[in-house]
Amino acid sequence: MTPQDKRSVMQIPTVTLNDDTLFPQVGLGTYGLNGDEGIEAVVAAIASGYRLLDTAVNYENEREIGEAVRRSGVDRDELFVATKIPGRHHGYDLAIESTNGSLNVLGLDRIDLSLIHWPNPSVDKYVDTWKAMIDLRGEGKIRSIGVSNFTQPMLERLIEETGVVPAVNQVELHPYFPQAALRAFHAEHGIRTESWSPLARRSELLTEPILRELAEIHGKAPSQIALRWHVELGSTPIPKSADPDRQRDNADVFDVKLTDEEVAAISALERGRLWGGDPDTHEEM
Repeated sequence: MTPQDKRSVMQIPTVTLNDDTLFPQVGLGTYGLNGDEGIEAVVAAIASGYRLLDTAVNYENEREIGEAVRRSGVDRDELFVATKIPGRHHGYDLAIESTNGSLNVLGLDRIDLSLIHWPNPSVDKYVDTWKAMIDLRGEGKIRSIGVSNFTQPMLERLIEETGVVPAVNQVELHPYFPQAALRAFHAEHGIRTESWSPLARRSELLTEPILRELAEIHGKAPSQIALRWHVELGSTPIPKSADPDRQRDNADVFDVKLTDEEVAAISALERGRLWGGDPDTHEEM
């Protein structure tokens, strides 16, 4: 591969969400990408081919993401900017105020995907928040609406009380926590699974023998094998990296195919949640 080829823009495939929106199969996590260095990191990711940019009010970097979009030189309609409504903004009126605030900080005229960041069941306002998001989508301020860290009963409640199925549910998902039952429910209802912490940060995942063995077989890095596993499961991983070379490696997973047996072997690493983020009890404001 020549240096020029290495700098070429990767084409990350898309899937169609239940609202007919095209959604990339790999995105960029941006937690911790703040300040000028954060902007530069996101610009580099866009230049290499990333189109899905995942931020949140609580990441405190919406300004940086919006600035990166403007500096990228890529047509706005090619980019998919996602943000999240925090727990302190739950409720119909506060969710509308939060979304308008995000639009202002981002400096954009629409949000491509808005998610409820955590359900916060003790507050019990996520249905009202969802109703506000439905109306904001109708106004064109949001293209797609979804949730994050929702369980099957929570999803069922949203659907039963509003008739609107989330386009996406972003959840903790990695080989140590494959979430098979929840993914099956998503598939049955046309909800796209999205994986946060897809490489199980601060764990020994990438040293697991099965990943190292498959990396050797397929000529990839263990991280690429893990990310390809997400793709095989039908989930969009959003790995975070500020390093341009690592960003490219994380998205360079579409020239390899894992067998069903290899996917199952990786899934057999299951041990459960790593950080105690049970949506029934964990809450963030």
